[in-house]
Amino acid sequence: MDPLSDVLMLLKPRSYVSAGFEAGGAWLLAFPPYEGIKVNAVLSGSCWLAMGDGSDPVRLREGDCFILPKGRPFRLGSDLGAPPVDAGTVFGRASPGGVAALNGGADFVLAGSRFSLDAAHADILLDVLPSVVLVEDVRDREELRWILTRMRREVRERLPGGDLVAQHLAHLMLVQALRLYLEERAGVGVGWLYALADRRIGSAIGAIHAEPARRWTVQELAGRAGMSRTAFAVRFKAMVGRAPMDYLTRWRMALAADRLETSGDAIPAIAASLGYDSESAFGAAFKRVMGASPRQHGRRRRPSHTASPPTASGAP
Repeated sequence: MDPLSDVLMLLKPRSYVSAGFEAGGAWLLAFPPYEGIKVNAVLSGSCWLAMGDGSDPVRLREGDCFILPKGRPFRLGSDLGAPPVDAGTVFGRASPGGVAALNGGADFVLAGSRFSLDAAHADILLDVLPSVVLVEDVRDREELRWILTRMRREVRERLPGGDLVAQHLAHLMLVQALRLYLEERAGVGVGWLYALADRRIGSAIGAIHAEPARRWTVQELAGRAGMSRTAFAVRFKAMVGRAPMDYLTRWRMALAADRLETSGDAIPAIAASLGYDSESAFGAAFKRVMGASPRQHGRRRRPSHTASPPTASGAP
């Protein structure tokens, strides 16, 4: 499995709200803080997206796909100067998975989903992303264009099994949008996600994910990347934000935490499966990275697919 799939599987994204939204005239919706990650696509029309962090508003047009990974409040509207309407009052009137409407028109149509994530590992992905992940005009991108076309039909026609289809489409939209985002921004950001787009560093990260228990050395990873040891170490840290061995340790601990939460495996078995000769060495590394001992972490284990109940604020 590739590193992006590895991390998404570990995060266990679960679509628990999928909905459509349409509006006419001048309008502005205010969304409160939320948990998880939101993925949306503009099916027709255009609007403004203003985050609550003071950043410049983003113009969204038909065919744009955007991910909101930080849980911050935001406003969405055709006119940022219009009186804001609480999103909860609008989406509260729509049936689950249905279409919420404002001002009785369809000048603007949006579809999307909100995902719950395994909070213990969410920072692996979300901390390296900006407050808005924007993939512009995906109509020329065959895969996302197909997803948007299907999403539009499911939202509008309410076909049998539509809720399940919409959830699967939302997962596809999340992965495909991240793929395209990486392609467009290779070498721009700092973090493991951006580094995946670099052929050399990405191959080293792929090797770590393929064999996390292997006793990797910087020299061996540099060989996988086709670079000298020194050049690799410098480039890896510059792109990922961490040294190669630090990244390896953190990935191992993320895997260990997931097994402590979701399996009945004994701690010595988990330690051995991740390349540690002793439980004490594993325990020290786990506490350093996760902030608690393996036993403490295991005692507060929770169901990995538990999601917060949907709120009236809807998917967008």
